[in-house]
Amino acid sequence: MALHGWIILDKPLGKGSTTCVGWVKRALREAGEPKTRVGHGGTLDPLATGVLPIAVGEATKLAGHMLDATKAYDFTIEFGSQTDTLDLEGKVIATSEHRPTVAEVEAILPCFTGPIEQVPPAYSALKVDGKRAYALARAGDEVVLKTRAVTVFELQILRGTGRGTAEHLLGGGGVGATLASLAPLHHAAHGPPPRSGEELQSITLSATVSKGTYIRSLARDVALALGTVGHVTMLRRTKAGPFTLEQAISLDFLDEAAKARALTRTVLPLTAGLDDIPALPVTPDDARLLRVGQRLVGNPALPGLYLATDATRPVALVEVAAGDVKVVRGFNV
Repeated sequence: MALHGWIILDKPLGKGSTTCVGWVKRALREAGEPKTRVGHGGTLDPLATGVLPIAVGEATKLAGHMLDATKAYDFTIEFGSQTDTLDLEGKVIATSEHRPTVAEVEAILPCFTGPIEQVPPAYSALKVDGKRAYALARAGDEVVLKTRAVTVFELQILRGTGRGTAEHLLGGGGVGATLASLAPLHHAAHGPPPRSGEELQSITLSATVSKGTYIRSLARDVALALGTVGHVTMLRRTKAGPFTLEQAISLDFLDEAAKARALTRTVLPLTAGLDDIPALPVTPDDARLLRVGQRLVGNPALPGLYLATDATRPVALVEVAAGDVKVVRGFNV
C-alpha cells in the first residue's frame, strides 16, 4: 500500500530543497515502497537549516496549502557589512563602522512588526520578464524587483544571543566561508547575552512571518533602520504551518528507517498538514460523490474551507458556500 503523508526533515546546512526531495525518493526505493509522488512544502536555501515538510503521495496535493502557511525562523544579523546576496555567500557591497546597541534593536523591532513592505533580494527565485532574478543577478544584470506587502506577526530578540560575531564562531571564516565551516553557526551558543548599552557585532532574532516574507530582506532593512548595514549569517526555520522542529528528523535517521524497512514510522498522516482546517463529516454515499468531483447541496455547515472525512478517512478538501459543498482537492486514499 502506497504511503500518503508528510516526512518532516530537519534540513541540513548545504543541501537544497530539491536535493532533499530526491533523498526521500531514494529512501522510499530503499524501503521497497511503491513508486509515488514526492514534493516539498516550501523552499529552504542551502545556507538555511530546519523544518522542511516533504509531501508523499496524496499529500502532494496539499503542497500549495503548505506554501501559503505561516512560518517561523531564527536568524542572525551580522552588522557592519552588506553583501549582494544578503547572506554569507555573497560579496561585500557596503560597509559601516556603526554598531547598534541592544536597546536600539529592541526599540526598532516594533517598526517591523505587523503589515510591512519589503523589496525581495535580487538573488531570489522570483521571475523578472520570465527569467529567475538570481540568474540575472549572477549574469551581472541589474535586477529591479517590486515592493511586496507581507506580515511579520512576531519579531523579537532570541534570548541568550547577541554578542558573538560570525568570524569568531567560524574561527576567522567570515564572509565567504565554506558551507562546511558554517555548521557551528546553526547550533552553537552565542555566549552570554549582551548588556543593554553594549554595541553589537551581531544579533539573533526570532520571527514569525506570512508567506512571501524574505528573512534576508528583513535583516537588511532592520540593519539600515539602525543606521548601519548587515547580512544574514545564520537562518533556521523552526516552524512551517503546523510542523515544528520537534517533529523533524535528520537525513541519517531517514536512511536508517529506510534500510530497516520501517519508513512508515517517519511519516505523519496526510491530515497532519491540515490541523488548522476543521473536519466536515460526510456519509459514505456523500463521500462517493465527492470522490468523483460532484457537488453536495443543502449542507448546513458555515461557509469556509473544510476537510471532508468519511469516518476517519480523508475524502477531500472542500469549500462550503451557501449550503453547497464543492471539491477543492480530492484524495485517493
